[in-house]
Amino acid sequence: MAPPEDSVANPPPEAEEANTKPISTILIVIAMHTEAAPLVSKFELVEDPDKSMFPKGVPWVRYRGKYKDLDINLVWPGKDPALGVDSVGTVSASLVTYASIQAFNPDIVINAGTAGGFKAKGASVGDVYLASAVAFHDRRIPIPVFDLYGIGAKQTFSCPNILKELNLKVGNLSTGDSLDMSPHDETAILANDATLKDMEGAAVAYVADLLSVPAIFVKAVTDIVDGEKPTAEEFLQNLVLVTAALDQAVTQVVDFISGKCISDL
Repeated sequence: MAPPEDSVANPPPEAEEANTKPISTILIVIAMHTEAAPLVSKFELVEDPDKSMFPKGVPWVRYRGKYKDLDINLVWPGKDPALGVDSVGTVSASLVTYASIQAFNPDIVINAGTAGGFKAKGASVGDVYLASAVAFHDRRIPIPVFDLYGIGAKQTFSCPNILKELNLKVGNLSTGDSLDMSPHDETAILANDATLKDMEGAAVAYVADLLSVPAIFVKAVTDIVDGEKPTAEEFLQNLVLVTAALDQAVTQVVDFISGKCISDL
């Protein structure tokens, strides 16, 4: 995420060094196994049997491997121990991002995943976006200043050269913990000027920003939120197909990152 203005004006020496040394370690945070599997295969990652870097008993899964000159750590929150479904949503995303940054000290975080898109903003099923800003749409705190904290709006890390090279779409991402969209959510999403709606992005952004690690958000559209089909039905119908587009885009991003510094992105 973009650092505060005062740190931009007078960046510490370690920040300047990080910006000018080649990127060596990437953390990919992803919510669902279906989204993760193609990337695990593409980068020839292996599941790490050593769980000691995470708290005892958590279902989180780490895949690791070497791709070109990069150490890649792909982490997903695993299956809910009680219900056996993917541990989606902001709580799991925040926890696994925090623990993974602490454990692996990545140079950059990539939050990759699927999202709903708004046709009113030009989104279509299968489109892949690089999020330009993130915010929450379901943290409603109608008290001055607390309201801004609840929204948590942040500009994402700027990577103009990735955009230029890969020709990805760009749009704002709005995050909440529900797959559907209530009237209150819709009002907030419109206020966020969002093209995309997901369940993890702003949470990952919050943690990455807190720990001063650049983060980018690659999102592929599975369903049209303001379309005619029920969201859950369209999401499940398109998940596997759209995941292939996500896999291709994330691979292109990682290929671009290889051999470059943060300042080259």
